[in-house]
Amino acid sequence: MPLINLGWQTKFFWDGGANGLESQVMGPITNPIEMHETMANAVAKLNAHPEYPELFKAAFGSSEVTSQNLMRAIAQFERTLISGNSKYDQYLRGEALLTPQELSGKALFEDMDKGDCVHCHSAGSTFSDFEFRNTGLDSIPVDEGRYLITFNPSDRRKFKTPSLRNIELTGPYMHDGRFQTLLECVEHYNTGFRYTENLDPNLFFAVKGRLSQQEMEDIVAFLKTLTDMEFVNNPDFH
Repeated sequence: MPLINLGWQTKFFWDGGANGLESQVMGPITNPIEMHETMANAVAKLNAHPEYPELFKAAFGSSEVTSQNLMRAIAQFERTLISGNSKYDQYLRGEALLTPQELSGKALFEDMDKGDCVHCHSAGSTFSDFEFRNTGLDSIPVDEGRYLITFNPSDRRKFKTPSLRNIELTGPYMHDGRFQTLLECVEHYNTGFRYTENLDPNLFFAVKGRLSQQEMEDIVAFLKTLTDMEFVNNPDFH
């Protein structure tokens, strides 16, 4: 998942296992397939660094780096990662025009009988409702998703709906990265989803094959209007 517009979200990771940005910081540090570090070691390394103690003193009034202030610092930086100047945003402000294909994709995206994307990826600032949904990826899933956090049987195989902002740049797609292209994703929601336990009702009642090849390509063209190059090229984020 991309680190974009996180200040408007309340649960983090695909399974919602972190309830706030500060607590989310611990996950990548301690996860064995990410940094594979302990918080104590991370704090010790920062305290021994030639620059970080003074930076923490300027921010928090003390040069001693603590795990609490480490979490606060990273979370506060993440809140600055705001993306809101894509071609679509410029179109809404009357500063840009969408091509006929992009306009077709927008209409299909919003059409309840066609793309029906807006039930989950609500159009607007975030392009997500950030709810947890089962999108029928597998008949027999490997990952039980949200259920492993709540132990509620109705949460089996549910994962967080991601934002679609800058989606052109954030592949591979789905919680397990199984799709390499946006067109593969759209094809899944058109014909590939499986009727599994807890399948999202919007998919359960969707007609398979409701989109033609051209219509799927139009939706992908619209999704690419959500790319914000100003955000991507902002030197403050590099």
